[in-house]
Amino acid sequence: MIRVRKSEERGHANHGWLDSCHSFSFADYFDPAHMGFRSLRVINEDRVSPGRGFGMHGHQNMEILSYVLSGSLAHKDSMGHEEVLGPNEIQRMSAGTGIQHSEYNPSRSAPVHFLQIWLEPATAGTKPSYEQIRFEAAEKQGKLRLLASPEGGDGVARINQDARVFVAELAQGEQVAHTLGKNRYGWLHVIRGSASVNGTALRTGDAAAISGEDGIEVSGSGEILLFDLA
Repeated sequence: MIRVRKSEERGHANHGWLDSCHSFSFADYFDPAHMGFRSLRVINEDRVSPGRGFGMHGHQNMEILSYVLSGSLAHKDSMGHEEVLGPNEIQRMSAGTGIQHSEYNPSRSAPVHFLQIWLEPATAGTKPSYEQIRFEAAEKQGKLRLLASPEGGDGVARINQDARVFVAELAQGEQVAHTLGKNRYGWLHVIRGSASVNGTALRTGDAAAISGEDGIEVSGSGEILLFDLA
């Protein structure tokens, strides 16, 4: 079964310096029908004005992934990391017992456009940790590139959850396939462009909740994120 979550149905907040769309309930946006999907709790699509951002604030017991689409995002945290994240990088922060961090747009002229993703952890109370991994754009062109998994490994962020996160950038006519397996679920988010998942058409900002399917075939022209979830 494929259930579509339309882009325009997402929660929306515009604070002037921050324009944000929420796939699931977040902050002042509450929809009991969209509290998350399996362990996937948050997908926020954020646009932050030059020189603005989120001040130091705390998280606990959450796996947090950031993926920049354009511009750059500066990160600082209570573990001593000070980094700048750009396109074709994945940032993973395991909040565990507690972490403080800030994120802001270091540019004086260009906005930053990024996705922030939260997954509930498999186990609570772990030691906080951080990873930032860069990859070549060619690694996601016409194929699924693994960004995060419970095993981690070379070029893959390690997350504390039975979930795998993939990205792919498809040119017109290209197709990728993925086997979900028994008792697995999928969430496909269209970052930009358009896609068709098992024959269901999606456009920019749309998503599909996938259940009871052995596998999926995705075609189209654009960039997608795919979550393989327990």
